[in-house]
Amino acid sequence: MKNPAAAVFRALSSFNYRLWTAGSLVSNTGTWMQRVAQDWLVLTQLTHHDASAVGIVVGLQFAPQLLLLPWTGFAADHYNQRRLLMLTQASMGVLALALGVLTIAGSIRLWHVYVFAFLFGSAAALDAPVRQIFVAELVGDEHLTNAVALNSTSFNAGRMVGPAVAGLVIAKVGTGWAFVANGISFAAVLIAMFFFRVSELRTSNRVHRTAGGFMAGLRYVWNRPDLRAILIMLFLIGTFGLNFPVFISTMAVKVFQTDARGFGLLSSIMAVGTISGSLFAAVQQKPGFASLLIGSAVFGIGCMLAALAPGYWWFAAALIVTGAAALTFTNATNSMMQLSTDPAMRGRVMALRVAVALGGTPIGAPIVGWVANRFGPRWALGVGASSGVAAAIVAVYFLLRPTGPTRSSVC
Repeated sequence: MKNPAAAVFRALSSFNYRLWTAGSLVSNTGTWMQRVAQDWLVLTQLTHHDASAVGIVVGLQFAPQLLLLPWTGFAADHYNQRRLLMLTQASMGVLALALGVLTIAGSIRLWHVYVFAFLFGSAAALDAPVRQIFVAELVGDEHLTNAVALNSTSFNAGRMVGPAVAGLVIAKVGTGWAFVANGISFAAVLIAMFFFRVSELRTSNRVHRTAGGFMAGLRYVWNRPDLRAILIMLFLIGTFGLNFPVFISTMAVKVFQTDARGFGLLSSIMAVGTISGSLFAAVQQKPGFASLLIGSAVFGIGCMLAALAPGYWWFAAALIVTGAAALTFTNATNSMMQLSTDPAMRGRVMALRVAVALGGTPIGAPIVGWVANRFGPRWALGVGASSGVAAAIVAVYFLLRPTGPTRSSVC
């Protein structure tokens, strides 16, 4: 396209996608407010700087991605996606409000946070694969890569604003009000979906509902070397690298000894990098394994720079690099897996993707939290750096393998 702006924002030509993006931006801001408030609540109010407790909360929040895997992909492939999303979004809004009320009332306990993290994660496990493939109903396959990237831009715009606002809210009126704000923010997505032009949704063009369950999805992925390689890379980085609630909170509190506003600012600064990465992805027409290799390698380098950072602002700069690399990598996996998958299998394949990317967190987050407690936050970031290097090695192996008939279709 001659106009660069038109190339970056081409998916916004869809009325439904414009509504979806606007509602998601509000909700994403609330989501990031809750994430920061939850980590701060556990680390500074319910424990005495216990990184392992933060790791357990993160792990419980993502455990349902694995536990519910046999059902989440099936639901995404077989049920009305718009109605399913309205149900999951409303459920998460109610849970956030309930957590906020308990916190404001002064009745919150650590085990309450554990329970709410698991319940919230259960709703999110059903929501995630549906939300990812629902983009194809909004814009069709033609603009899918662009829409996935713009979704990430919206998510990370919320990541830039939400943590900073959360820091101010926590400092001024208390942690509980950040949870309440998140609960209210889900109304934006629900209102957007209510006003969709249903006749413009592309359900008939994208998939014919067919019988078949979880094992069919596993067999499909097992017979695709390219999908297997992507999932291995996602497991490595998702399990040991994408633990920034632990990384940032422990570095902020234990190393730089900052307050809630300084903690929130670090998460917002990282979003500068993730937004840059998502906008770069929005320009790409069709990412390939080269994008995965670059993204994972730079992610490892960024984590290492963060681990070695001598001061707060050096650490913040390293987070920008890490965030850009993480988004380059995760967006590429999303687009590659959707565009190369049979539409009738997308829900199950994307459920596997989410489960592998996030379901390893119950393993990795407590381990990273233990490393932060035992050896220090810088060593925990070293674990994240190792995950990026290991994933890059997998990408190199796939690109250099002598028998790779699927390589030309994904590079």
